[in-house]
Amino acid sequence: MDLRNQVGPGESIYWSGKKSIKVSVLEAIFNKMLPIALIWALFDGMMILGMSFGGALEGQGFIGGFLAMFFLIHLMPVWIYLGGVITSVMRAKNTEYIITDKGVYTQTGILGKRVDMKPFAELAHVSVSQGVFDRMCGTGDVICTCEHGHGAGGDILNIEDYESVFKLVKELQENIYSDTMYPNDLRPQENHGYKTKYVRSDYDSYRQNF
Repeated sequence: MDLRNQVGPGESIYWSGKKSIKVSVLEAIFNKMLPIALIWALFDGMMILGMSFGGALEGQGFIGGFLAMFFLIHLMPVWIYLGGVITSVMRAKNTEYIITDKGVYTQTGILGKRVDMKPFAELAHVSVSQGVFDRMCGTGDVICTCEHGHGAGGDILNIEDYESVFKLVKELQENIYSDTMYPNDLRPQENHGYKTKYVRSDYDSYRQNF
């Protein structure tokens, strides 16, 4: 699935990018499951070591099979943690973002792919943030919040040019909001209450920069 093929007819693409694989893997390794997985693996490792010294694992048949199945299931938190680390690579490779004059397109998935589109008209707030690994690797997140919280397909995570993308999304969101509140035929020349003047941005300048 090509994300560009999902862009609607007549829409102009101003920016496209992909999620950083390096940052995604680091975040998957050093997450809140890491201490739990380490403690769990250490505890089960000590149990297995103690049983091996006691001769409990030397037997064959039912007892040996039962113990193997027991530890295979009991180590489930470790398998879940390792699975998250392994799939983080596939998830990052399949994550792609496109910004058009209508909204933000996001493609995600591990084995399959899913495309979400968040129109700028639904965005209430745009912010930028950096986690620990983002600062280490020079990446950042552009967080797009709707009136009732985060919406699917809105956030642009772990990208290198996060500052310019934040400015682009913020400008487009403000312009779309102004168009919604003041349609072209009704928009006043000046807003005397706030002593501001709305001027439509020249979107072609973004296309030259990106």
